[in-house]
Amino acid sequence: MSSVTGFYIPPISFFGEGALEEAADFIKGRDYVRALIVTDPGIVKIGLSDKVKAMLEARGLTVAVYDQTQPNPNIANVIAGLKELKANNSEIVVSIGGGSAHDNAKAIALLATNGGEIGDYEGVNRSKKPSLPLFAINTTAGTASELTRFTIISNEEKKVKMAIIDNNVTPAVAINDPTTMYGLPPSLTAATGLDALTHCIEAYVSIAANPITDACALKGIDLITESLIAAYKDGKDKKARTDMCYAEYLAGMAFNNASLGYVHAIAHQLGGFYHLPHGVCNAVLLPHVQQFNTACPKAKARLGEIATHLGAKDATSEAAIEVLHQFNRAMNIPRNLNELGVKPEDFEILAENAMEDACHLTNPVQFKKEEVIAILKQAYEY
Repeated sequence: MSSVTGFYIPPISFFGEGALEEAADFIKGRDYVRALIVTDPGIVKIGLSDKVKAMLEARGLTVAVYDQTQPNPNIANVIAGLKELKANNSEIVVSIGGGSAHDNAKAIALLATNGGEIGDYEGVNRSKKPSLPLFAINTTAGTASELTRFTIISNEEKKVKMAIIDNNVTPAVAINDPTTMYGLPPSLTAATGLDALTHCIEAYVSIAANPITDACALKGIDLITESLIAAYKDGKDKKARTDMCYAEYLAGMAFNNASLGYVHAIAHQLGGFYHLPHGVCNAVLLPHVQQFNTACPKAKARLGEIATHLGAKDATSEAAIEVLHQFNRAMNIPRNLNELGVKPEDFEILAENAMEDACHLTNPVQFKKEEVIAILKQAYEY
């Protein structure tokens, strides 16, 4: 691995109440004329896509909308969105939602300038040209897709999720306005918040961690420890929601640059195979993968450091892992993979696919297939 460290984030990010208006003014100031909004039916239902569309139209833009993004966006979503973009000759893409909408928008914006099929870009930095400018309006405090160079697209034929890690899919502007999150239901607050926690922890034990990503990860854990359960209990808690916006962004800065590990590598397979929610898969897997990661002395020591940031009395890896289980119980996350409907007969193919996922490359322990199966078994029987 090269000794050179890179650090990648959007050139501009807006935070706080009023960030939507600030972003709309910014777009107007750049003299764009035609925009494509990429979102999902849930965002349409609550009226947020119409609100953003009206804001952009009031500033002189012609706006088209693709609103059929699925919870785990697939190749068909990318193709349909790209068709809508070309039909309207859109110059920019505006994504509204959580990870799914942003991932789909990233793929659309990438293909708009690079051509080909999205599967051509699976892996690391496969594209040659910058994407169309992407303005990512975040509505969940979890995935950090509004700022990262990651996009995850499901290949439904193969029942896998493709991890595309490419500097060219980094959004031009990230927007985190907590007012868009006040209506987020408790279950989604928990799942997305625990996704952010997973980002922090995997980045902190990653072999590509550095002092900058460490600072982001630990501060992210602090804010999540202080605010996630409060936001779960009261979705209109302004301070908790605002702090979670910052927490998930810090988590995104951490993993966008230190990458992830086997929690995500396995979770991607569960999502692609069973159409399960990504954040929930991460939450269930996180303590079990970290237990296996303690085979690495440095990772074990780092988990001990994490324990105190999670509020544990003891600075040990065991204490950290126990707090992670407690977080899950406090927010009614399914106890194990059995409750999620995962089948033991699929463990072998899930393990094989996880070992092909680029996210595992920075895990502190490079597991053999038998060890990945053992993780799945433990998370199934817990």
